[in-house]
Amino acid sequence: MLAYIIRRLMQAVLVMAVMSGLVFVGLYVVGDPVSMMASPEATELERDAIRQSFGLDKPLWQQYSIFMSHALRLDFGKSFLTGQPAMGLILERMPATLELAVVSMGLALLVGIPLGIWAGLKPQAVSSRAIMTGSVLGFSLPGFWVGLMFIMVFAVTLGWLPASGRGRTVMVGPLDLSVLTLDGWQRLVLPALTIAVTKAALIIRVTRAATREALPMDYIKFARAKGLAWSRILRVHLLKNILIPIVTVGGLEFGQVVAFAVVTETIFAWPGMGKLLLDSIITLDRPVVVAYLILIVFFLVMLNLVVDILYSVLDPRVRLEAGKA
Repeated sequence: MLAYIIRRLMQAVLVMAVMSGLVFVGLYVVGDPVSMMASPEATELERDAIRQSFGLDKPLWQQYSIFMSHALRLDFGKSFLTGQPAMGLILERMPATLELAVVSMGLALLVGIPLGIWAGLKPQAVSSRAIMTGSVLGFSLPGFWVGLMFIMVFAVTLGWLPASGRGRTVMVGPLDLSVLTLDGWQRLVLPALTIAVTKAALIIRVTRAATREALPMDYIKFARAKGLAWSRILRVHLLKNILIPIVTVGGLEFGQVVAFAVVTETIFAWPGMGKLLLDSIITLDRPVVVAYLILIVFFLVMLNLVVDILYSVLDPRVRLEAGKA
């Protein structure tokens, strides 16, 4: 297992190196960040001075070599707009995005797994058909439309919840969290529900399919023949075996929320990494975009590694195969 983890870490380094090159070249050929930093009245000499100060006057290969030499020291340069370290800006926004992702995926799993099991156990029941209809609807609706409807109903019409911002936060070590305050929860509910609607719909469908596949298996029939309580069969035999596809989908969807929560964060003015990325792309703030993408690639690779390790915990056969490899 240790050799497998080391191999995956080496793959992560290679993936990040390739990704950084592709992103760097792609951003270099699109637009001129000096036009964003300099005032419209700036002379050509002033624009050249800005290019020199940020190293934009050097050839592309030289800019990339300087960037990679700094990146090996976890220094991704300074933002063109604010002058602050690019990675510092991202890490400052990371707790908000992780908080939103954890709460939304937690809600999706809390709702999706029980409803999916119920729909799998009683596929012909009216309640199960209603659950699957709701999952199709939730999976089909655009996320931005769901968010706007939540704002219209709960913030504008009823006035129960605020429509934007993050609210009051509390420092817990290096993390700035809003889930520990009432104001923070009030502002977190709507964006978390917006994401959870789509993710819960997917979890329901995956759980139902896994349940329907597991029910005819011999170990379920044998447990029922032994006279075990149905609750014990569900908890010990069924749930453990359907967790692998749920963990797979849940892990991938959690990574997707962290990496691509741009729309939800923009609608609710949630100060996370996604909104920072969108603003940086619009202003051609290259160091922030490159640092963000490299960080996200590393996060996704590590998330996949954690999912693989969970496989070995849930299914001993996976652990044996990994040891042989």
